Amino acid sequence: MDDHVPDHPNGSSPLRIAMLVPPWYELPPAGYGGLEQMCAALVDSLVAQGHRVSVFGAGTRSGTSAEFVSTISQTQHPRLGEGLPEMLHVTRANRLIEEYQADVVHDHTAAGLLTASNRSVPTVATVHNNPSGEIGDFLSGLDPSVGMVAISAAQRRLRTDLPWTATVHNGLATDRVPSTAVVPDGDPDDDRPVLWLARFSPDKGPDLAIQACRAARLPLVLAGKCTEPGEQRYLREVIAPMLGPDTELVLNADRRRVRSLLRDARCLLMSIRWQEPFGMVMVEAMAEGTPVVALDRGAVREIVRPGVSGLVCTEPDELPDALRQVTGIDPQSCITHVKEYFSADLMARRYTRVYRSVMSSTLHNPSQMFAGAGTGARF
Repeated sequence: MDDHVPDHPNGSSPLRIAMLVPPWYELPPAGYGGLEQMCAALVDSLVAQGHRVSVFGAGTRSGTSAEFVSTISQTQHPRLGEGLPEMLHVTRANRLIEEYQADVVHDHTAAGLLTASNRSVPTVATVHNNPSGEIGDFLSGLDPSVGMVAISAAQRRLRTDLPWTATVHNGLATDRVPSTAVVPDGDPDDDRPVLWLARFSPDKGPDLAIQACRAARLPLVLAGKCTEPGEQRYLREVIAPMLGPDTELVLNADRRRVRSLLRDARCLLMSIRWQEPFGMVMVEAMAEGTPVVALDRGAVREIVRPGVSGLVCTEPDELPDALRQVTGIDPQSCITHVKEYFSADLMARRYTRVYRSVMSSTLHNPSQMFAGAGTGARF
């Protein structure tokens, strides 16, 4: 990690931060919403560290400690996947942000990045998606003034040509992390179920989870987001025919149920096929003292420490043995791992350095803030 980042002239002063979030869900989310969970934790930690933060979002409330500015009275999750709701949200938010007189805008939307160069203050943008294909091409065409932040080194490797400014791992709110583990450990005959927790998509591998648990003769809970037509079709046509008495199906669980599922699981199974850019659910599981068994894809090895907080497999046929052996992982070591590397306080300190670096670049070179800065820094 590079801590030698140029500081803003008023580096010790609190910052005035405009946090622009998508219009789909509240902060923190009541159910699905890894991006929103990360943003809520970041906002609360920034406020606790003395900064003034205003969240620009949709709906009538925010569960964070920041000021909340709404662009529309209803969250737009029923229209998730459409372009116009986010474009309208960003258009309204940009006008409000100008009135707010921020030092920096932290943008978590896609549409907002197209207008970032028109803002009177610099923009830091966290890329939450896999930057391959069309998304990567979109990002490559952004104005160079946008300070682009990756959430993992694995994500950056997918498009090394993008002008990354920094890499900052996502973090979890400290009040979510218990002091000690409360789950049993070390018993290979542990009858608690394996948990798969994701959206229903081939990329997330729920079919691989069923096959691995069946081969290991272990019960499985498939807990997934299933609200969009493609997710519902995949569940109906591919996953439902594979279900049996050894598999429990839980759809669209709220946050309280999710935490209960994580706490009561033998382990979290990440049977992913795609290059996961981060995987916040792994941090959530480890924070409950629940180890992770995962396929070595994307950022898995940046999040899970093999033998300490979980087990990492190269191929799907290795998963059954790992599921049987994972009870040897000490739950307390999982919790310690999260506290040391994935706390929201650490994430907020790293982002503060990114903000000040972007502000310093703007101050010294306002016309071309990040030209030629493609290598970026790890904060």
